[in-house]
Amino acid sequence: GWKDAINTTIINFNNEKMQITWATRGLFLNDNVSFFYTFDEGKHKVWKSCTTYLLDQDYNSGCLFKTEGPTLAISIRNSNGSEELFSKKFKSDFYIKPNRPQNVTFFWKEDAVTVSCNKPQRAARCLRLEVQYKSKFDEEWQSRTSKCCSVGEQGFDPRKCYSFRVRLRRIVPYCNVVNYSSDWEAETFWMNGMLLDSCDDDTTSQANTVIILSCLLAVLLMMLILLILLCKWQRVQMSVLPAIPDPKYLFDDLFNDHNGNLQEWLDKNNHVVLQTKLEHEEPESITEAESQQEDGKNSDKQGPLEKIFTFSGAAENTDGKAAEIACLIPTSNTMASFPGFHVLKNDDTYVML
Repeated sequence: GWKDAINTTIINFNNEKMQITWATRGLFLNDNVSFFYTFDEGKHKVWKSCTTYLLDQDYNSGCLFKTEGPTLAISIRNSNGSEELFSKKFKSDFYIKPNRPQNVTFFWKEDAVTVSCNKPQRAARCLRLEVQYKSKFDEEWQSRTSKCCSVGEQGFDPRKCYSFRVRLRRIVPYCNVVNYSSDWEAETFWMNGMLLDSCDDDTTSQANTVIILSCLLAVLLMMLILLILLCKWQRVQMSVLPAIPDPKYLFDDLFNDHNGNLQEWLDKNNHVVLQTKLEHEEPESITEAESQQEDGKNSDKQGPLEKIFTFSGAAENTDGKAAEIACLIPTSNTMASFPGFHVLKNDDTYVML
């Protein structure tokens, strides 16, 4: 009954390497077994012993060897090989596990994607390309399968990030007696036709965009506030601390225009000052003169005519026009009395009778 009790697992890796494993630990606790195989057919078979064993707690539990033909016969024997414990003959082509798909490409067009890979050189008609995908909002994979080696699907939301994985499958039962598939190709992440490192990058990029925009708005707001404060500070500074003229420019014309002649420079500046005073105080003088004329008319009715005489301290100046201007500038008043008339004079010896 040992031959029926031994279970074997047969895998033909892409028709390149065979792996045979068995479960004998429950039957042979204190004895190890040996493994023999052959790809020959007919009566004269040449058995080969296993050179690469797979171990389970220091006991032989499998063998790994090269695939050399479509038909394989195996024999499990006792430790010295004298007694056969199990034997089996089968087609190695019915236990093929394909390799991963090679050179997987994704072609995006709007909401549709086409996934393709290189076509294997052998038995491509027995293979199917399987594509699975899901978004970060899906809990389970969506699967699409097509003949080797292209799969198309549409309906993808450009606002979502999708995970993709791809593998090859052998057709059962026409090509395989066991449903073997290749290992999954490395998972990739796509969003609106763009390859990402992970779907977490989508959330991270959106968060980074929000942070950057917030920082820019904050900087612009701070600049606006600083500009307003600067304008207000300038106004306050001008009202509280008025600008003081630089004295170094006051005497430029003394040396540039008058070659250091102080008297000539003073005469010119005095003329300019007097002319400036006249421009500012002439309306006031005219108003005062009109007032005096009205007072004169009133005095004609009440008593003797009062005459106004003027004496100017500026009369000593040779410039007659300057003396005339000086006589027109009233300042503080002082009363002087003479027999028969009164004299009103100011600090500039302006006398009014």
